[in-house]
Amino acid sequence: MFDILHYEFMRNALLAGVLVSIACGVVGSLVVVNRLSSLAGGVAHAAYGGLGLAVFFRWPLLAGAMLFSLLASTIMGSLTAKKKERADTTVGVVWALGMAFGILMIDLTKGYFVDLMSYLFGSILAVPGQSILFMAGLDVVILVSIVLLYKELVALSYDEEFALISGVPVRALYYLVLILIALCVVVLIRVVGLILVIALFTIPASIAELFTRKLSRIMVASSILGMVFTVSGLFLSYYFNLTSGATIILVAGVCYFAALAAKRLFVKKSPDAAAPQGARP
Repeated sequence: MFDILHYEFMRNALLAGVLVSIACGVVGSLVVVNRLSSLAGGVAHAAYGGLGLAVFFRWPLLAGAMLFSLLASTIMGSLTAKKKERADTTVGVVWALGMAFGILMIDLTKGYFVDLMSYLFGSILAVPGQSILFMAGLDVVILVSIVLLYKELVALSYDEEFALISGVPVRALYYLVLILIALCVVVLIRVVGLILVIALFTIPASIAELFTRKLSRIMVASSILGMVFTVSGLFLSYYFNLTSGATIILVAGVCYFAALAAKRLFVKKSPDAAAPQGARP
């Protein structure tokens, strides 16, 4: 069973999966509790515009994706911070413009770029050591940000009006969450691809939220679940010769519906689940 660990690319893939799971577990929890799933998807797909721009100007692909992810998150944040009810429209426009721009840039570029496909559908088995270092650095940035601003983020996530009254910089924190989403998107597109990125953001955190309302527990549980999904998906894809990114998401999706069924059948309403969200720091 563990013969796959003899291969360096599999060891890199497993390590990348663990590191990505930590980032997704923490930031994905903020996405889920703040109901920002569609916005995170918009950032992910708008990043395709950055890939097209990077291809056209012969830049590193991750640099282009980073540029457009941050730009898209800033635009969507500025337009939705006060009027979140219009977020769907804004996300749809930015999503479409980013994808369209990326496609046009690729059309205007001579030649065929095989590597670009890995950013659409994911290529965790081809993650280089340099990307792993970048992922580790991102995890550190995310964890430090959460530790320093945890109470403020809880207030933002569960009771925004109370946060404003208490003097919490809600707008700045909102932008911080969007920036963290953008940074995670840049890492995730290399692992599972733009098409599947939103699932790894939301599924583990959504499963965790079924059983607890405390933000710190959701973060820890979703990180662990993400590791389970990525590792088991990698093993299954290796032994059955399947696409790794799609297998990871399929495992996560099956577990999500299994968790829904388990809660309905076996888990009674507990004090933890019944308590008001704002009372769960």
